[in-house]
Amino acid sequence: MSRAFQTALATLARINDAHPWSHNDAYAALVLHHARRVRAAGGTEALDVGCGTGNLVRRLAGVFPAVTGIERDVPTAEQARRTTADLENVRILTQPFDEVHGSSYDLITFVAVLHHLPLEATLEKVRELLRPGGRLVVVGVSREAPADLPWSIASMILNPIVGIAKHPRRSRTIPVHMTAPTAMAAESFEEIALAAKRILPGARLSRSLFWRYRLSWNAPGSP
Repeated sequence: MSRAFQTALATLARINDAHPWSHNDAYAALVLHHARRVRAAGGTEALDVGCGTGNLVRRLAGVFPAVTGIERDVPTAEQARRTTADLENVRILTQPFDEVHGSSYDLITFVAVLHHLPLEATLEKVRELLRPGGRLVVVGVSREAPADLPWSIASMILNPIVGIAKHPRRSRTIPVHMTAPTAMAAESFEEIALAAKRILPGARLSRSLFWRYRLSWNAPGSP
């Protein structure tokens, strides 16, 4: 790695630290687009797995009559409850996703969460919990591979630009909604795609910016 490249990376890191923003926020509009389509088709209940501090749950509550958020980290779940305290159609649970029983949903979302969970078992659980015609929406994180390089370079360039545009003033603290626990991804995009297409026939996946990929799947049947 050349000295010039190291200097450029250090400069980008300093800018990113001074203007932090959640990469997941870039995909909120996409998730809500799917949510509105599910609601228009008659869906009434949504589940956000790994809901963090509740920002997406709050927005989903404006679309669905009933929204459940699951967050295993207790302090983060408490923050989610505070974030949604004024919403009667929201509940926040701390149970593991694989222990959800006796319920079904029209929309299930995972935003930067699926890599925290066992991939195949989680996708199989989604298949079990989705109602006929229901939809899964994933904004995921995968292990970096050579094929991801063009997307990573574009993301490195755009990341500080977006950060400055969103938060022109320098920040000295990390925003509350970015404090949920994180983990490194174990599976590559190709591995995730193979598992998804085997367990969820017809699943659609694509690489995307800001070190994310997109996955959507409609459960067979009519709502």
